[in-house]
Amino acid sequence: MTKIKLLNAARAAVLGVALAFSPLAAAETKIIVVSHGQQNDPFWSIVKAGVDAAAKDTGADVQYRAPATFDMPEMAKLIDNAVSAKPDGIVVSFPDASALGKSVQNAVRRGIPVISMNSGSDEYHKYGIAAHVGQTEYEAGLGAGRKMKAAGVKNALCVNHEVGNVALDLRCEGFAKGLEAKVEVVDTGGNDPTAVRTAVSGKLRGGNIDGMLTLGPLSALPSLRVLEEGNMLGKVKLASFDLAPETLEATRDGKMLFLIDQQPFLQGYLPIVMLVQNDKYAVIPAGVVGTGPGFVTKDNAARVIELSAKGFR
Repeated sequence: MTKIKLLNAARAAVLGVALAFSPLAAAETKIIVVSHGQQNDPFWSIVKAGVDAAAKDTGADVQYRAPATFDMPEMAKLIDNAVSAKPDGIVVSFPDASALGKSVQNAVRRGIPVISMNSGSDEYHKYGIAAHVGQTEYEAGLGAGRKMKAAGVKNALCVNHEVGNVALDLRCEGFAKGLEAKVEVVDTGGNDPTAVRTAVSGKLRGGNIDGMLTLGPLSALPSLRVLEEGNMLGKVKLASFDLAPETLEATRDGKMLFLIDQQPFLQGYLPIVMLVQNDKYAVIPAGVVGTGPGFVTKDNAARVIELSAKGFR
């Protein structure tokens, strides 16, 4: 049996989707997904693939919405609009509770079940959100720091493309704790490749940095280019959150130390299935449904590349 068939079989076996639902049975279930991530981001395209797969498997009517940029006021408006549509459930990423909490609580007060995904593992329960699907961000950063420490890193950068996104800030905090050494947060102001290169180059110039953690592939790739062009590969150990074809290849080839995989496909897939179950049978999991962290290294990167090419990793 191929790996893809095994993955599909596991989805059906674990979730019971194939047996519990049919398109006709769940056709009237309406779900709106509001995320802070755009589909042109390699990470969020996989989240969207998970959403689409769950919609197909369950027959639910699912809409996916996101602001054009990382814009919390605009995202709050999208959540408010979703509430006005009176769906059977709402899925949100929850990167900034202070900006989004009021809108989420409004949904809960109106009796609309809300599940958070990706970001919000430390805040979701305070706002009436039923469950969270994702990884615990601080612990993921902690694991990254410990791996960097084991590799001999003593002075590191944490390259943060969305300072103020609580999930990303927690990654850097955990990274510093796990490394037990100096960590400087580099604010790139977004994922613009030129801005990332400029910010990273400035911090590396004339310093004693020997490690760097980026928080996503769109900042990992410009950072990798800086190291390659400056003949610093090996001198500065680079690792990143999340997967992309180029970073997987770099990890396979030993240019990057490791990648942290939080399984974005499941982050998109599972909340849809959970809300359909809730609509049909009034059952829903509670707490954090963990999807990570997992680590991709030189030893297992080749296997993950196969699944990445299919849109699952």
